[in-house]
Amino acid sequence: MAAIDFDVELRRAGAHATGGWRRVLFLAQRHVLGAAGLTIMAVFVLTAIFADFIARYDPLTVDAAHALARPSLAHWMGTDSFGRDVFSRIIHGARISLAVGIGSTALGGTIGVIVGLTSGYLSGWVDLIFQRVSDILQALPLLVLALIMTAALGPSLPNVILAIAIPLIPTVSRVTRANTLALREQPFVEAAKSIGMSEVRIALRHVLPNTLAPLIVLATAQLGSTILTEASLSFLGLGIPEPYPSWGRMLSESAAEYVRTAPWLVIFPGIAISLAVFGANLFGDALRDILDPRQRG
Repeated sequence: MAAIDFDVELRRAGAHATGGWRRVLFLAQRHVLGAAGLTIMAVFVLTAIFADFIARYDPLTVDAAHALARPSLAHWMGTDSFGRDVFSRIIHGARISLAVGIGSTALGGTIGVIVGLTSGYLSGWVDLIFQRVSDILQALPLLVLALIMTAALGPSLPNVILAIAIPLIPTVSRVTRANTLALREQPFVEAAKSIGMSEVRIALRHVLPNTLAPLIVLATAQLGSTILTEASLSFLGLGIPEPYPSWGRMLSESAAEYVRTAPWLVIFPGIAISLAVFGANLFGDALRDILDPRQRG
């Protein structure tokens, strides 16, 4: 016979984590990798907010006398071919990457939720039209469709956000539609109809809040892919134009010509991109486990 300590088992299950900070600490202990990902993303967000105070030099200032300087106490990550401080450009590049990542995810997610909620709740010919348009958009990969959009609109920050947001719409709309189709048949929707609530109010007040958990997880997972897509577009010359610092453009300018003579021009932007994508993916996986325990592997 094995003796079971119920207090210990309840503590392990989080029953005693009633306070806000205790709950956060409990979740961090249960999801160490997720906490690491959240920490990485928090560092990038704070870096982007306080970039003007952290950066030691103006990221746009050209100094030909110190071109291709090696990493030193004066320039922690060296300088590029124009003498611009690489550390300062990476710090300010965090603003570009997060602005594109958060902006495109928010824009694509908002439109996707509207389309998915309308399609799933109204169904009929509205659902048919929306789903056929989604099929067309999903026929092309994210990067390919973003390339087409940026080539048509031209390289700029708003155009890059729009170009990356549009390919995200079908994925978000399908997740929202699937949840809406399941929720519209629930008894609480029938009860709301029986008391005379309008269809719009039922959809926004009762159906939409119950679809937010998977949408939050999806948005977090898409954040990493949008950052990587922006870096890819800038690497190909279709992203953020010069002279604004972008991690992808920093790679494209130095990868072919200076990878042997000045490897720091490739290493440090590559590390920044990898950490941002890695942190977003780790946090997204942990958030999925927290909000949807059935997905735990």
